[in-house]
Amino acid sequence: MLLPKKAFLTKGVGVSKHKLASFELALRDAKIAPFNIVRVSSIFPPNCKLVSREAGIKYLAPGQILYVVLAENSTNEPNRLIAASIGISLPKNPSICGYLSEHHPFGETEEKAGDYAEDLAASMLATVLGVKFDPAASYDANKELWKISHEIVKTTNITQSAEGDKHGDWTTVVAACVLII
Repeated sequence: MLLPKKAFLTKGVGVSKHKLASFELALRDAKIAPFNIVRVSSIFPPNCKLVSREAGIKYLAPGQILYVVLAENSTNEPNRLIAASIGISLPKNPSICGYLSEHHPFGETEEKAGDYAEDLAASMLATVLGVKFDPAASYDANKELWKISHEIVKTTNITQSAEGDKHGDWTTVVAACVLII
């Protein structure tokens, strides 16, 4: 059984004349370029510990297959604001799965994109836990409801934003949750 016991969050940005090269540079900035990345869906495994990027990378070897929840965004439009964000929501009971979300908007600040991704992850977890929430309510109002329910213990996000290169080169941003088996 492939059940991750640790995970870490990371982010990066890259700029190049070529879109693929800008993606590679963003992965390098995020410190996950020397690995074979397999994208997975948005479940945070039960009993999985969230560790720092520095601690998590110590468990990895170049060429290793990594299971990653990845958000990415790219533009070659000068000064276009882009972001990539991973939201995370963890339940009070660590033996229950948490949720991750990916968000990759245009025109949103890092803070707005991060809040949205965090809200999305918490909303998905809330529905599974049976916690009432109003999808039309503000992020702050829902966050208060989740606190009161005592079911969702932690929400956070990692977000990378950037403005498109002023000369029209490709700019790519990535945000990721790396699952360590």
